[in-house]
Amino acid sequence: MPDQTLPTKAIAETENYIVWEVEEPDGEITYHVELGTVTMHFFREEWEEFRNLIKDADKNT
Repeated sequence: MPDQTLPTKAIAETENYIVWEVEEPDGEITYHVELGTVTMHFFREEWEEFRNLIKDADKNT
């Protein structure tokens, strides 16, 4: 997980991946998905869209 000076909360973690949220200084919650060397960062609306995308992908496989 990144900078520990901001309040962070792990949402899910495996041996290779982690998803966490951060309370930003302005009070907004941002979401982060670390997949090996790639980290994706989302604002709340983007996070909801991404979650729906993953759910749809899961249904179609």
